[in-house]
Amino acid sequence: MSTLSSHMAKLLPGADLEDEDLSGQQLQGANLAGAKLTGANLSQATLNGANLEGANLIGCRLVGTDLRASLTGANLMQADLTEADLRGANLRGANLMRSRLSKANFAGAFLSGANLMGVNFQGVDLRGADLRGANLSNANLHGANLTQADLQGALLTEANLEEADLQGANLAGANLAGANLLCAELEKTNLAGTIFAGACTIGTTLDAKTKG
Repeated sequence: MSTLSSHMAKLLPGADLEDEDLSGQQLQGANLAGAKLTGANLSQATLNGANLEGANLIGCRLVGTDLRASLTGANLMQADLTEADLRGANLRGANLMRSRLSKANFAGAFLSGANLMGVNFQGVDLRGADLRGANLSNANLHGANLTQADLQGALLTEANLEEADLQGANLAGANLAGANLLCAELEKTNLAGTIFAGACTIGTTLDAKTKG
């Protein structure tokens, strides 16, 4: 594994770190805004508090990485985020299309306006996440934990929300046309103005306070 000192001169905003091996490195607080990290290996690295705004992370390996960082506008297309820690991470406007997210933790993450189209969030922890206006069309959210998540105005057309836990979530103004909500948990969920055209709602649980 490469040492941090061998890369230190490159750890700058806009740095070209394509295909670099930074696995296991302690990079908390690093300023890599706009950096090119395509194909880089950052698995098991610590990036807590790092600035990766606008960074290019296409195809980057981030397995088990502490990514509680600022990733506003970052491109994470096809990145491997398996078991990554993204609790409270700032991913506003980020692109995560075709990324791998098995067992990743997005609790409390900020994903408003993010491109999550077709992303596989099956079983992923999204408790309290800010997903306002995010594009989740065709996303797989089967069994995902979305309790207290804010999905106001989100695009969830054709999304799979089977057995998803949406208790206390905000779906006001969200578009769930054609979505699969089979056996989803919807107690105390705000559904004011939510679009359900063609959606499957068989077995969904709605309490007296749920508005639809």
